[in-house]
Amino acid sequence: MTTTEPIDGATLLNQVERFHRRFNVFPQEAAYVAVALWDAHAHLIDCFDSTPRIAFLSPEPGSGKSRALEIVETLVPNRLVAAHATANAMYRAVGNTDNLPTVLFDEVDTIFGPKAGDNEPLRGFINAGHRRGVSVLRCVGEGSNQEAAEFQTFCALAMAGLGGLPDTILTRSVIIRMRKRAPNEKVEPYRVRVHEKQGNALRDQLARWADQVRDQVAEAWPTMPDGVTDRPADVWEPLLAVADAAGGDWPDRARQACIELVNAAREGDKASVGVQLLTDLRDHVFRGADRMPTAAVLECLTAMEDAPWADMDGNGRPLTPRGLSKLLGEYVTGANKPIKPRSIRTAGGVPKGYYAEDLTDAWNRYCPAPLPGPATSATSATPQVTPGADVAEEPPGIRYIARGTATPHLATHTG
Repeated sequence: MTTTEPIDGATLLNQVERFHRRFNVFPQEAAYVAVALWDAHAHLIDCFDSTPRIAFLSPEPGSGKSRALEIVETLVPNRLVAAHATANAMYRAVGNTDNLPTVLFDEVDTIFGPKAGDNEPLRGFINAGHRRGVSVLRCVGEGSNQEAAEFQTFCALAMAGLGGLPDTILTRSVIIRMRKRAPNEKVEPYRVRVHEKQGNALRDQLARWADQVRDQVAEAWPTMPDGVTDRPADVWEPLLAVADAAGGDWPDRARQACIELVNAAREGDKASVGVQLLTDLRDHVFRGADRMPTAAVLECLTAMEDAPWADMDGNGRPLTPRGLSKLLGEYVTGANKPIKPRSIRTAGGVPKGYYAEDLTDAWNRYCPAPLPGPATSATSATPQVTPGADVAEEPPGIRYIARGTATPHLATHTG
């Protein structure tokens, strides 16, 4: 009777990572860790209640995203390349088997992009399949002899494409933002007839290792890094469980990668213009001030180079006072009233503006934790106002300076 020699998980993941490095240049070290863990998690899909999508995205062709998907294809079990697949085909391929496929979607921008057309059923499949137990009803049969049948959608899924993804997919995904290789970044040429066999050999070792640790992983409740909660925790829990089972330095590397990629996703998340506005107001406009005139708020926002406020419609039209009021009016104050401009009495008149006390509740509820750095700016010297007052008197000797400056500030009033 022969026995199977135990496989060291950390060593195997190191080999998987090195295999990716031969052919892929990822934008950060954390991406290599995340991709290797994702490859391994696909072999343990039956242990998890949810599975993160992984998405290789780039703004331009020729950035290596399709090659990354090709390498993943050699390493995952039961791979299913979904080229030009219909939703009905995907429901049947996934829902009618106990041997779950790992679905690989290249050119996913044809599903989600501006020229994608009506692909809602396929989008629904990708969206729903991240959680076990989610099913869809489809009609099966011919002609009038049809009946409703339930299909499961749960499966591991990797994507590659140009541009972005809908926020419902982004928040369920590990995002790797690919870029063109620099002249000094070299990779091996990938040859299917040679290198596919090497990837498949690692795939088979991952399958054997998964059999060794399946019971351990199924019972795992990995500890999340501080600040990683809600949907990001759902995304990373399976990957951290794999890292903990592998041991070595992988548990630490996995949690460092988790923090780095979650923070990068937060910084690059454009799913909600409202949340971006609230965050920019907190981090770049108010920065400790207790109130700001609307004109000063808009001047500061539109001076931000990496924000949409100076070109809201793509034709050079900036955010207006009415647009600002409309966006903020979707959120409420701590007193459960819509955020709206109120009067601020200054030496030069009584302009409309916004109060930090009205925004604080929305900041706390919707904005990611502020980045490290100074919590205040010159505007923190803004005189305090009485909470709840509709018009605040600005003390003599101080006035707002907004016009012609990138950041509104206070100056001594001389007249």
